[in-house]
Order: sequence, then structure tokens, then C-alpha cells
Amino acid sequence: MLAHLFGTIFILAMAQRAEQRSARDVDDDVPTHMQADEHIHAEVIRSLAAKSRETLAGTFRAAVFGANDGLVSNLALVLGVAATGMEPHVVLLTGISGLLAGALSMAAGEWVSVRSQRELLDASIPDPHAHQVVPDLDVNANELALVFRARGESEEEAEIHAKQVFARLATPATGESGAIAVRAALGGNPESDGAGEQVGTPMKAALSSFSFFAVGAFFPLVPYLLGMTGMTAIIVASVIVGIALLFTGGVVGILSGQSPAPRALRQLLVGYGAAGVTYLLGWLFGTTVA
Repeated sequence: MLAHLFGTIFILAMAQRAEQRSARDVDDDVPTHMQADEHIHAEVIRSLAAKSRETLAGTFRAAVFGANDGLVSNLALVLGVAATGMEPHVVLLTGISGLLAGALSMAAGEWVSVRSQRELLDASIPDPHAHQVVPDLDVNANELALVFRARGESEEEAEIHAKQVFARLATPATGESGAIAVRAALGGNPESDGAGEQVGTPMKAALSSFSFFAVGAFFPLVPYLLGMTGMTAIIVASVIVGIALLFTGGVVGILSGQSPAPRALRQLLVGYGAAGVTYLLGWLFGTTVA
């Protein structure tokens, strides 16, 4: 199911984790060349997974953040309100309000955040048409070297790099036009996605964040929708959210090519910590009012 949901990245991540857990490095009976092979195998798998991780990163970040925020924030809200002694139907209405307000706020925030990030990154992309004027530059003045110096190269390195560009322009490789040669040297590609796939698109990030926040925020409401009340509803809500936090933390660990257990426990402790503090504050507030 997870492989179908996340695609090949899920399988590659598990394979990467398996390679990293190899005990061949500490086994004296394993030949050196076999140990070297295993290191290369892990790097090959990591490289294969890198592109998928870049493509997944933007939307996945919004999804994970949205789901965990929905789980933790709405559980904390529900527990905090329930601890004051309010009626179950008031707790349920409060939770539904928190779900809708949080999901809409998350979606709006993600859209603005990703939109702004892409605009900032787009401003740093090399001009895709700059290569067209390179053939008209004065080779003696060599203004092109200034481009490379502005990108961090030393004066000597920039001069050498500029000479290489003009040499490539004068004698392009087989099947390569001069414009393509210079474009490649300058780093501009008019067909590329300016901000990069890893950033994601504003709409996808917003929809992902909205959907996953709403799903996460729904879990704490389940016992109240089923008619449970009092401490029973609080315990059931906490258990359901705890299982969901373990699951999301484990998935993040697997997709990162790491052990899922520590990340699952980290999600659980952080979530329960926030909810526990809110419940305590609600209980103190309710006791004070009473």
C-alpha cells in the first residue's frame, strides 16, 4: 500500500536502509573488495532514490507537517477543552472548529510560503538568454569572466573558465551548436523548472497541507463522534492519535533511508508532550473557574 502511495521511492528507501545495516564492515571474514562493493551498492541505491526524494520533498514536507500539526494541535485542543469539564458536544464542536480553522490556515500559509520561496529562488536563476550575447563579447575585455567571478570563482579561475567557454564556442562538440555549448557553460537551461522540483508548487503544497491536516485533526474527534464521554473519550483519543503519530514518524524514517523506530518515538513524545501540557493547563483553568 505504501509503495503504491509513495511510488518507487518507498522501495528504494527500504533497500537503502538494508544496505546501510550491512554487517560486512565488522566481519573480519569478509574480503575487502566485497566490503567495497557493498559501500558502492548503497551509494547506487541512494543516487537512484535522490531524484524521487527531490520530487517528493516539497509536497511531502507539507503533508507530514500538516498531518502531524492536525494530530497534535487538535488533540491538544480537545484535551484542553475536555479537561475544563465542558459538555462532550461542546468539545466536539470545538474540535470541528479547530479542524476547519487549522486546515484553512495551513493551506493558506503553505501557498504563501511556497509561492514566496519559488519567487526568491527564481530571482537567482541564470538568465536563460544570456548565452545569446556571448558570441558578441569582446574577447580581449572578456566580460564573461566577471560572471564566473560573481559566482565565487577566483580571478584566475574565472579567466580560465571564460577561455574554455570561448574555445568550446569556437569548436563545439559533434552535434552541439555554439549556443548549446555556451548555455551549458553558463548554467542556463530555459527548459528547466526555475525553483526546482524539490520546492513543490504552491497549489500542491496547499492542497496537501489542507487534506493531511484535516485527516490528522479528525482522529481526536473519533471517540466523541462515537458518543464517548469523560475520561474514556480522552484516553481513546490519545491512543488513536498516538498510533497515528507512530505511523507518520515511521514512514518519515523509512523514506529517509533511516531506522523508523527512533523517529516514530520522537513523533509520539513530542505530540504527547504538547497535548499533556495543554490538558494540564485546561484542568488547572477548569479547577480555578470552578
